[in-house]
Amino acid sequence: MIAKYWKKIGLVILIIACIFNVMSKLVHKLSLNKEMISTAIYAMQNQEEKKK
Repeated sequence: MIAKYWKKIGLVILIIACIFNVMSKLVHKLSLNKEMISTAIYAMQNQEEKKK
């Protein structure tokens, strides 16, 4: 029975894997953006302290 539906099963697994891949990239991209902003703020604060 599985041999009859192997293409459909494979397609469903492929779609699910693609969805998880895209979602994980979106989550990491947002986290990276927040990290870059916090790093920029930290660097600017350090530069201001050095000028004083």
